[in-house]
Amino acid sequence: MKYLAFLTVILLTQTPMTLYNFNTDSKQTDWYILDDVVMGGKSNGTFSINEAGNGIFKGEISLENNGGFSSVRHDCNVKNHEGFTRFRIRIKGDGNPYQFRVKSNKNNRHSYAATFQTSGDWETIDIAFTNMPAVFRGRNLDMPNFPGKNMEEIGFLIGTKNPQKFQLEIDSIVLVK
Repeated sequence: MKYLAFLTVILLTQTPMTLYNFNTDSKQTDWYILDDVVMGGKSNGTFSINEAGNGIFKGEISLENNGGFSSVRHDCNVKNHEGFTRFRIRIKGDGNPYQFRVKSNKNNRHSYAATFQTSGDWETIDIAFTNMPAVFRGRNLDMPNFPGKNMEEIGFLIGTKNPQKFQLEIDSIVLVK
């Protein structure tokens, strides 16, 4: 009986909280693109849901007019997430590095970001809140790392400083304790 109670406690403390789980009923309009065109650049990202029900963030990075990034974002406004310490994302990239980003307040100019390398295969990546420094326009800010208290926006960004095509397939984003 004690062993069963112990397992129950472990399972309850390990239960993830889903931020977004893509499927065939997912809405493309839940996500929006923000490219370097806001600063005069010419990069072009798109977002869609494929036949398998996964999110597809793809496009082309252009360095024209001081451009060089594309991002996709989702307003999430997460509440009751105390005790969680990291994000777990399941993705299939194209071999490029990407950033996973979160904003405590979507009106803030800064985000908290962690860069991860994709392999070209499906993979699950854990990102600890403590490994997400505050950033603005590609520069780390003199602020504490992501405190994990509020989440109003999550997203992905590619900004490799290379003109190129890109594609990131997204299956799920969850919080883990």
